[in-house]
Amino acid sequence: TGKCYHTFRGHSAEIVCLSFNPQSTLLATGSMDTTAKLWDLEKGEEVATLNGHSAEIIALSFNTTGDRIITGSFDHTVVVWDVGTGREQNILIKIPTNNNAKFNWDCSLIVTGSMDKTCMLWDAVTGAPLATLAAHSREVLDVCFDYAGQRIATASADGSARVYNAGTKECIAKLEGHEDEISKVS
Repeated sequence: TGKCYHTFRGHSAEIVCLSFNPQSTLLATGSMDTTAKLWDLEKGEEVATLNGHSAEIIALSFNTTGDRIITGSFDHTVVVWDVGTGREQNILIKIPTNNNAKFNWDCSLIVTGSMDKTCMLWDAVTGAPLATLAAHSREVLDVCFDYAGQRIATASADGSARVYNAGTKECIAKLEGHEDEISKVS
């Protein structure tokens, strides 16, 4: 219908990333004001403000069950949040400046892409680093898991994409052919 149901106001700076939860009941917004907000889509109201980053939030993503969300910031951290309480889950992952962060399908792993040309794989429960995948010659702009959580794809400013086996951490495909950066991969 093209009808606008709600206008969400509350950030004090630009919104740079957003994501629906899997149930499409919440919208998360990340902002240059260092916060993320959760919004109730039916009521059009703010549910929670996620405070904890000291710099702009540039990435956010819900897990597949919608009970956790990760935020990535220019403060060199990725934080895992409990959606129900809006609180940090004591997992603060220190990384180089990240461009993106995603959960795998079963919510056991997190992958991050970074400006330092690497992609990192993390244990989503403990926050422990599992592997650094370093094959790009320029920054990694986007990352994702396949739906089975067995492969990781990366997109880079070097004009290539890579596919890794999430179990062995081996690069199984190098995709080249673009003349400029690849900003998104899915």
